[in-house]
Formats: sequence, structure tokens, C-alpha cells
Amino acid sequence: MQTILITGGAGFIGSHLTRLFVNKYPQYKIVNLDALTYAGNLENLKDLEDAPNYTFVKGDITDMLLVQELFRQYAFTGVLHCAAESHVDRSITDPLAFVKTNVIGTVSLLQAAKDAWAGQMEGKVFYHISTDEVYGSLGDTGFFTEETSYDPRSPYSASKASSDHFVRAYYHTYHLPVKISNCSNNYGPFHFPEKLIPLCIHNIINQKPLPIYGKGENVRDWLFVEDHVRAIDVIFHQGKIGETYNIGGHNEWTNIALVIELCRQMDSKLGREKGESEKLITYVKDRAGHDLRYAIDATKLKDELGWLPSLQFEEGISKTIDWYLNNREWLDHVTSGGYKNYYEQQYHKR
Repeated sequence: MQTILITGGAGFIGSHLTRLFVNKYPQYKIVNLDALTYAGNLENLKDLEDAPNYTFVKGDITDMLLVQELFRQYAFTGVLHCAAESHVDRSITDPLAFVKTNVIGTVSLLQAAKDAWAGQMEGKVFYHISTDEVYGSLGDTGFFTEETSYDPRSPYSASKASSDHFVRAYYHTYHLPVKISNCSNNYGPFHFPEKLIPLCIHNIINQKPLPIYGKGENVRDWLFVEDHVRAIDVIFHQGKIGETYNIGGHNEWTNIALVIELCRQMDSKLGREKGESEKLITYVKDRAGHDLRYAIDATKLKDELGWLPSLQFEEGISKTIDWYLNNREWLDHVTSGGYKNYYEQQYHKR
């Protein structure tokens, strides 16, 4: 019997991970701890509310007393640490919020796990989910491997790099059983519409401008979120303690090419004239410290644990667009802020 704490389980990646573990492992007890800040949305998890092996706790990972109490109450055997501030633009305007959540919050969890598991580390796993942005920026060639030196360029990536270092420090200093993965850009259903793909989908639907930084030449490796959480599942159960695994989608796209593909598919799905949505593309001043290219080498994950992404981008983005078109109420609630009322409505009446 495993009892697993998932932090940030109402967010984008976290909700997909929570759903996978609750449904795939009915014998596990899954506790979702989420502060429900701007990107935490319990409407992402409506289908799990009555699952007998699922519990939601509203709370902040920086609240050390709460985290310690949860470890005492539930006797966690594993932690899947997803909770993070993740939007680069927000980190530029408010870096201290990223230090608090991504660094202090991670250390609070590490300390609670160390104290709770003292003398009984066998069978325990503290899994920290991180980003490829800690590695910095690539040129036109090359890939990030697990041995690539850290070179963060934004307050967001610096905070995630710091949290990665603390996780490794707890492994080496206290022998905490940790695992780390660094993933490329995720996309898919339930993505908060401030990120590029859901923002553009929303704006194309409403025929609003599609803002592109600089000339749109920045390159990202795109990973379908359901493939990402499948990889997390494999690493959690089969990966080696103390190891890091890179998770990539093998799908490199420039921002402008990606948006043009979005426009092409959405014009077709919405019955619009070919090229109509491309007219919405608007170039804006480039982001400060904007990394040119990210690309993941996930060979280690493939060779050691047999994981490969299941979808190429064109197929994955088609599924993603279909989801947003079929779930416009969710999109309306997120963009209007109405989703913030769901916790009060759903949980305070219980």
C-alpha cells in the first residue's frame, strides 16, 4: 500500500499526473496538496472528486507545519513534487514569489520528508519534477543531456535550478531517496491560457491578436502532457534513486512555425478561410533574457526505462485543439476568473 503526496496536483501537469495515478493505481492513496493560486484549478479534477483513493488538501508547500502534519497524518511513502511557479514572464516581474514557492517550498518538503522517513528510507521516493530551462540556452545545434552544466537565464529557471540543487544536496547529505526529471515544454488539455499554445487557441477562437515575441525564431521542444506523466510514472516506479532523467518530446518547433500550424489546423476545424487566422499574428517586443533554443536528449530514459513519446506534434496539437473547442466552458471560466469560485462551491458545502 503506497500513500503518495502530489504537490500542485490541481495545476496543468499536476492534474494529469493526479488523474493517472488515481485511476491507474486504485490500491494507492493519493493526496493532492495545492494552494490554488492563479493556475491551480479544481475544475481540472472534477472526475476524481468522489474517487475513494483520492483526497484534496488546500494548502501551501511553504507552510512547514502543515506539510509536517500531512506527513504524520498520512505516512507518505512517496512524494511527486509538481508544485511550482512556472511562467517566465511572471518571474521577471515578481522574482521573490518564485524564490518562495520553488526554493523555500521545495526545501520545506525535503525537510519534512527527511524527518518523517528518518531511519526508514527503504521503499520511499521523493520525486522532484523540474524543467529543461535550468540548462540555459542552446545554439542551432546540440542537445541538453543529464550532464549538461546548469546555466539558468531567468528568475524562473534560476529558482528551479536552486531547487534541483537542494534535492541533490538532501540526497548526498542525508541519503534522502530522491529522483529528478527535467522536461521540455508541455502542451495539452487544461493548460492555463497565459502560455503560448492555449493563449493562441483562445485568441484564434475569439479572433484576437496572436502575440509573438521578437521574430518568433525561438525554438522549443514540445512534449504532450500525457506523455510526460507517463514518463513520470515510469521513473517513479523504475528509475534509480539519486538519478536524473531528461524527458523530451523530440518535437522542435520555432514559435512562429508552431503558431502558423495552430492557425492552419484551427481554420480547418472552425470552417474558416485558409490563412484567415494567420492575419492575427502580431510581433511584440522580445522577452528579457529570452533563451534561443531548448532541445532535450532523452536517450537515457529510452535506453534505461524504455520510454518514448507516443505523439508527434501535429497529432498532439490536433487533440489539444479539439479538447479546447469541446470544453469552451472550462476556457471561459479560466479566462474570466470564474474557476476560482469552484473550491468554495464544491468543498465548503461538504
